[in-house]
Amino acid sequence: MQITFLGTSSGVPTRSRNVSSVALRLPQRAELWLFDCGEGTQHQILRSDLKISQLSRIFITHLHGDHIFGLMGLLASCGLAGNVDRIDIYGPPGLNEYIHSASKYSHTHFSYPIKVHAIRPGVIYEDQEFTVTCGQLHHRITAFGYRVAEKDRAGRFDVEKAKALQIPAGRIYGQLKRGETVTLDDGRVINGAELCGPTEIGRKIAYCTDTIYTEGAVELAKDADVLIHEATFAHQDAEMAFQRLHSTTTMAAQTALAAGSHRLIMTHFSPRYAPGNPIELKDLLQEARAIFPKTDMAYDFMTYDVPRRREVELKEVPVS
Repeated sequence: MQITFLGTSSGVPTRSRNVSSVALRLPQRAELWLFDCGEGTQHQILRSDLKISQLSRIFITHLHGDHIFGLMGLLASCGLAGNVDRIDIYGPPGLNEYIHSASKYSHTHFSYPIKVHAIRPGVIYEDQEFTVTCGQLHHRITAFGYRVAEKDRAGRFDVEKAKALQIPAGRIYGQLKRGETVTLDDGRVINGAELCGPTEIGRKIAYCTDTIYTEGAVELAKDADVLIHEATFAHQDAEMAFQRLHSTTTMAAQTALAAGSHRLIMTHFSPRYAPGNPIELKDLLQEARAIFPKTDMAYDFMTYDVPRRREVELKEVPVS
């Protein structure tokens, strides 16, 4: 699972930051999922190593322009290129009407199937590997955050140990790999769990923007390997954050702390914190780290490979 930030500014783009969009690449299934699609997102994808042909799902948090103005352009380009099989789009009520109206008045016709899912809190997608849930956030209009949870997998199967026990290869190996208990032809009962390594804990990602501090975001981010959370304002500008229902750096950090998240990556920064101003982005990072030390600040085209929990534990063992 690899995260690529395609847009990290709020409201309007800047010279170095485009508006909101985050890509999740799933190499094991050659798929690309997109979270929000601000204006210019397709140009950002073209400047990255991502492949539009792998795009299969788009998740929209809310219908403000800086999160959806790039959607129709991207969908139209996918149709003209003719290399997308199908795209499922998830978002709040009104999203289907928006796409339908834009298609109608721009005379855009898609050469591939598109299905728009009007979401409500709960599970919105599930397959053998992943579960995606959404939860209500607190913004000026209806807004949702998302949680992508990879399902736990049985540990690595010890083939050599199976051979040493003279277990015949074939269908039985598949059963044992799944941790099942199997009775062999000679009467022996083999517990598959004893031939597998530790269970591989599925990775979890939460994406929460736009919102003020809310328990809904905390719930989505529970035990997340990485929480992507907006941090539009510095703590000093908290009053403005409350008025506009956006988060400060400290709200994002408090969400990560309350949720027991393992890493926080902040995004959606106001252009007011440009270099040379009284408060700069580096100050925002310090504010968040004072509450939640494992905080990073996203920038356009930043990538983050989400490690498995076991990999993290091994890396964090102190060297004696």
